Amino acid sequence: MLDLTFDAPKPKRITGAKHDWELVIGMEIHAQVSSNAKLFSGASTRFGAEPNSNVSFVDAAMPGMLPVINEFCIEQAVRTGLGLKAQINLFSAFDRKNYFYPDNPQGYQISQLYHPIVGEGEVIVEMGPGVARVVRIERIHLEQDAGKSIHDMDPNMSFMDFNRTGVPLMEIVSRPDIRGPEEAAAYVGKLRQILRYLGTCDGNMQNGNLRADVNVSVCLPGAYERYQETQDFGHLGTRCEIKNMNSMRFIQQAIDYEARRQIAILEDGGRVDQETRLYDPDRGETRSMRSKEEAHDYRYFPCPDLLPLEIEQAWVDDIATKMPELPDAKKARFMADFGLTDYDASVLTAELDSARFFEGVAEGRDGKLAANWVINELFGRLKKEGHEISDSPVSAEQLGAIVDLIAKGDISGKIAKDLFEIVYTEGGDPARIVEQRGMKQVSDTGAIEAAVDEVIAANPAQVEKAKQTPKLAGWFTGQVLKATGGKANPKVVTELVTKKLGL
Repeated sequence: MLDLTFDAPKPKRITGAKHDWELVIGMEIHAQVSSNAKLFSGASTRFGAEPNSNVSFVDAAMPGMLPVINEFCIEQAVRTGLGLKAQINLFSAFDRKNYFYPDNPQGYQISQLYHPIVGEGEVIVEMGPGVARVVRIERIHLEQDAGKSIHDMDPNMSFMDFNRTGVPLMEIVSRPDIRGPEEAAAYVGKLRQILRYLGTCDGNMQNGNLRADVNVSVCLPGAYERYQETQDFGHLGTRCEIKNMNSMRFIQQAIDYEARRQIAILEDGGRVDQETRLYDPDRGETRSMRSKEEAHDYRYFPCPDLLPLEIEQAWVDDIATKMPELPDAKKARFMADFGLTDYDASVLTAELDSARFFEGVAEGRDGKLAANWVINELFGRLKKEGHEISDSPVSAEQLGAIVDLIAKGDISGKIAKDLFEIVYTEGGDPARIVEQRGMKQVSDTGAIEAAVDEVIAANPAQVEKAKQTPKLAGWFTGQVLKATGGKANPKVVTELVTKKLGL
């Protein structure tokens, strides 16, 4: 396990106001379940299909069509709950959330209000090396997504694409434990990482597969502590919900703006209205969307078309035995097994594909050396060119072979970088390239000694300076390496230079 210090939340203090104010944030994350079929129909969930091509009679709410639960989506929700150390409810049920909107052909959404499939859990959010906070999860429930309204195709009409209608979502509801914009972004990032490791959501925010509703309120210092004691939300101030946020950067900007907006209203003697708002990234501000609805506004009632879910504990236990290694456990193992720093382990475990690539390079090798080449050389090059690890032209086997050549002393660090460039652009077997192109490092003492003698003899003035200031001996090492085309073993060169200069 990671050696973490759990720090009490440090509330964000808003500067520039008349009084001290603290931020309180709760989040509802809508994560699209990784499933080929929708929650209540067999229609495809493929992104980017032609409008209205992934729509079944159930999705379109044709008369007489009844929903049928996709068991795999239930399994994915249970797996997510286990990954968040949450209570799995063996009894759960679906409800109808009634509202009319053109992108909702049924006139209601099938969701879970009274009996969600997953209960209380937690997300451990690292806020710095070795320092973490716990954000409590209140519940996770399953629900179907709505369609999409398209308003920019005709000046007089709107069009509807029902491809997303019925797409399975997990709504992950946090407690109001988040105390600042940076912590909110870190929470979303950590939750996204866990979901991707679990394989229950691909976390693609650009496509809307992971989006956040952010509830923001401000309160005076001490109010949050009173809420913790009493669980009375009245201490936290009136909250406003910012809908459909799909960018970490925009989440932080929206929270900061909304907090300042609410503070300005309160310090002017006004009252914050509970409402739903949207964030406009072009203007950097939130704007009112509609008054905030409560549960009674939706007239929830049990869905008459779906029987309650009764899950067997043995089935949950079976899913638990097949759980993958999660980010925190993998990071702790990388630090223990490979001697990596907290930072390097964090970088390598940020994405599952990156972690797998590193393990392929490091297996049976020096873990620190492998990490250095994966992070600094490969990741640096991929980032510069805008590529993902899955697009890497250098395989884990090829990079591992380069690390082997360095470890055996066949090539120096400088030659290794030249070799990496060749493999990256041309491909091929690193060992064979070294042999064919004469890149092998020279470790023969006799040959190197001759080069050292030649450089010393040609630079008598520099010899006298080096004898007075020993650190200048490095200049001779550089000259010898230059004279040998970088092929001389630097360690051998340094030893010979030091010996011959009498240092």
